[in-house]
Amino acid sequence: MWNYSEKVLDLFYHPLNQGEIKDEQESGMAVVRGEVGSIACGDALRLHLKIDVTGDRIIDAKFQTFGCTSAIASSSALTEMVKGLELDRALGITNRDIANYLGGLPEQKMHCSVMGQEALEKAIYSYRGLTPAHEEEEEGALLCTCFAVTANRVKRVVQENRLTSAEEVMRYVKAGGGCGTCLSAIDEVIESVLQPQPLTTVQKIGKIETSLDGIRPYLQADGGDVELFDVEGDRVSVRLKGACGSCASSLATLKDVIEERLRREVLPSLVVEAV
Repeated sequence: MWNYSEKVLDLFYHPLNQGEIKDEQESGMAVVRGEVGSIACGDALRLHLKIDVTGDRIIDAKFQTFGCTSAIASSSALTEMVKGLELDRALGITNRDIANYLGGLPEQKMHCSVMGQEALEKAIYSYRGLTPAHEEEEEGALLCTCFAVTANRVKRVVQENRLTSAEEVMRYVKAGGGCGTCLSAIDEVIESVLQPQPLTTVQKIGKIETSLDGIRPYLQADGGDVELFDVEGDRVSVRLKGACGSCASSLATLKDVIEERLRREVLPSLVVEAV
């Protein structure tokens, strides 16, 4: 028997926001969905968001989940967490935030919170007409064939959650939980993340520019842009341009979108500032 918190059990027995949001034509509103997981692998989630187009704000959220107690509770928690948030702020929600909202999850069930984070990311990026980071990761070579998990996805979950063992990876994305032949490959990914080769300044700038290139289409969709201004050690200075420079949520864009991505894709110690 898993040791569930009272919040997890409450949202399992009395889930909030369960169901779907219909595609009704409503002025100034858009309905989008993010779908992740697979019934064949045990868990699946379809997240529905109603977005105020004018304010880029989530007005309503509902979910449909096939899965265990943790999957249902995590999905319900996520819908409560995102309602009323601007999209930039919602994109900053991590799987750890979902687990913390629930008062913790059993380590063996952390993959349920990861599923929620990925569904949210997919829904918002779908609204923007972009490809979410976790879908880009699925284009890499499969590391775990049992659960169709790529090496890139394992690398991301290791970086974001500071995982140090194949057993921990298994709890977050299930990789290694089938035949077990990929366990040594998972260990190699972990080692490469924990002991990366130091970057030269030129290499660091190049990786930062590449990462910013992945962010620009999202900002440009709102009439904004970002330009790299300077790199000094772990301090990255950028210039927010267009609508991003004068937007009330520019700090959220700077920290929750730009800094979060640079920390994930370049170095976890980077600090981003606007000039």
